[in-house]
Amino acid sequence: MRRAIPVLAVAALLAGCSSPAPTSMPSADELSGSITVFAAASLTATFTELAEQFEAEHPGVAVQTSFAGSADLVTQLQGGAQADVFATADQKNMAKVVDLTDTPVDFATNTLAIAVPPSNPAGVKTFADLAKPEVKTVVCAPVVPCGAATVTIEQGTGIDIHPVSEESAVTDVLGKVSSGEADAGLVYVTDITGSKGTVKGIEFPEAAKAVNTYPIATLTASANAKVAAAFLAFVTGAEGVRVLKAAGFGAP
Repeated sequence: MRRAIPVLAVAALLAGCSSPAPTSMPSADELSGSITVFAAASLTATFTELAEQFEAEHPGVAVQTSFAGSADLVTQLQGGAQADVFATADQKNMAKVVDLTDTPVDFATNTLAIAVPPSNPAGVKTFADLAKPEVKTVVCAPVVPCGAATVTIEQGTGIDIHPVSEESAVTDVLGKVSSGEADAGLVYVTDITGSKGTVKGIEFPEAAKAVNTYPIATLTASANAKVAAAFLAFVTGAEGVRVLKAAGFGAP
């Protein structure tokens, strides 16, 4: 059975690349064994679903998933952690491990949105409202893709947010808003979609200044390269596109 592996949190940055997605996958009876998939925290729901579907289609395969901030996962890989597939929330973090991966494939895009508690106690309506001193705003740390996107928007608008905290993963930002610890937080549109009403989402036009492109790659040191390649093909194929679109991700 698939199981999730906890991961520590740290940091990294640089720029990535892409290539055409594989067009075919081995049939079910050709695949067996297990693989470990490292994926950005914002992919938790979609990759959990895709891993379960992949296992259902290939009964001899087990997919172990490990979710955390992209920078944290990069640090784990650089420290010798074993994985077969790696998916990040931006190209910069993927490029940091270019010596450990095969050619990455861009498979999705995502943009930021403002998350507030359902009652929106601070009356947040715009990106500029997040800079008000009376609004307790939480963001991702700059080394995390969602944090880097926040910085890009701040620089593009001239609006400086002074957050009460900077988190190592977008899921942590969402958690602080949904628990009422913060008045607002910058998360991805997909996090709002998957929050099941625990937060209210406010989209803002300035988000278009920082669209994150998500790449995925197999690890060159994979102990099960055939299954790793098949999973990548599954994510970038028709079913992967369907699941990602339903979650609010855009096309690459």
